[in-house]
Amino acid sequence: MSYKPRSPRVAPAQNRPAPSGFSPGSHSGPANPLVPVYPYRCAPDGLLTRRQLRAAGLRPGGVDPVAEIRWRRGRRFALLYDRTHALPVRPMTEGRRRALNAAMRARRTCPACRRDRGYVIPRSLGCCWPCSDASKEAA
Repeated sequence: MSYKPRSPRVAPAQNRPAPSGFSPGSHSGPANPLVPVYPYRCAPDGLLTRRQLRAAGLRPGGVDPVAEIRWRRGRRFALLYDRTHALPVRPMTEGRRRALNAAMRARRTCPACRRDRGYVIPRSLGCCWPCSDASKEAA
């Protein structure tokens, strides 16, 4: 009987996609002494999260985070960016606006009855609520 080596196992976390706007090189764990970690609501002025930058009409602009803020006993974190290095948000072009409107219209359109329902069709149902009720009654 010949020995056949096993293929290396891949940890389940490596199979999951990274969150939007997250790159492994930019995240610092708590063991990284180069990036300061602040407790909740204790970050110095001028350091903002991505949401705060967006609310101010800014974007990180490809700059790595300069710090992170942690809460919920370290289970939750947010990366902080320097406001002075942030760039203005790119303006919405007409083509981009049309594409976003078409994508949102597709999310609101029921695949069964082909109507724009005015709300996003639940993925759990796969169709609008009236069509879902009709299919339950037929079954």
